[in-house]
Amino acid sequence: MKILVVGGAGYIGSHMLKRFQDTEHKVEVLDNLSTGFETNCLDFTLHKCDLANREKVYSILQNNYDLVMHFASYINVGESYINPKKYYENNVTNTLNLLDCMVDLKISKFIFSSTAAVYGEPSLIPIDEEQPLKPVNPYGNTKAIVENILADYQTTYGLNQVIFRYFNVAGADPEAEIGEFHQPETHLIPLILDAVDGKRDALTIFGTDYDTPDGTCIRDYVHVCDLVEAHILGLKWLQEDRGSRVFNLGTGDGFSVREVVEHAAQVTKKTVPIIESARRPGDCTKLLSGSSRAVSELGWSATRSNMKQMITDAWRWHQNGDYKK
Repeated sequence: MKILVVGGAGYIGSHMLKRFQDTEHKVEVLDNLSTGFETNCLDFTLHKCDLANREKVYSILQNNYDLVMHFASYINVGESYINPKKYYENNVTNTLNLLDCMVDLKISKFIFSSTAAVYGEPSLIPIDEEQPLKPVNPYGNTKAIVENILADYQTTYGLNQVIFRYFNVAGADPEAEIGEFHQPETHLIPLILDAVDGKRDALTIFGTDYDTPDGTCIRDYVHVCDLVEAHILGLKWLQEDRGSRVFNLGTGDGFSVREVVEHAAQVTKKTVPIIESARRPGDCTKLLSGSSRAVSELGWSATRSNMKQMITDAWRWHQNGDYKK
């Protein structure tokens, strides 16, 4: 297939590109490089373009793609409260530009990166795909809106899609060629490693009074390499014309913030400096994935998604000589 990876210069997109190096698909990248890095595109053709530029997006999509993958969303929950306009413009309006161009050009296969944030504070744990979408923050709301748009576009225009609802993505390429690097960094494991390495004074734990055994939030973590493997299977699903489907991607195993800190201390053999702070708005107490659908229907398995392995891979990348802050 000929595939366009939108947002391929970012964390997850770049790991997707590296996985594509082991396939026969013809792959190209569309990215505005606002949060990604050109070096992450490896040896793939990069179309530098913002999804807000509908005319340019249309021109690029005329290159006869069979399938589009979308990784180009803003993901910072805290920032989505401060600047919701930014999130609705990019995550909703710009994505709609892409979808409309696809429909006009009759590109009918789409893989979309969604999030567990669409569930909000869940009524049942673990969360399965049938639970209602009740996001509690603007970021989650933008993803839920796009999911609803996609359902309508499938019904009306025949736009078949696989939607993956990610839980907490972690880890890095085991060869340390690429890894997780955001500016500013907001994800727990790289923040811990920055604190261990002296790149920040300490890790701030937001909220120590949640209804959990140690008072900190509990999350489900999935290795980025396992995540992209699911996308390979999702691509096959669409190749086989099996229709549209939503899949959770997680392990069902939960780790509190303090437990992740303890694992990081064991892997790095260093003390993690900590500052305790108040809760942040929009943080749920506990999110655990029910991913049996991905296992049974896609044949997916999360082989690297244990906490020690995820931190070990992230730490190797963090110590890589090419890693720059």
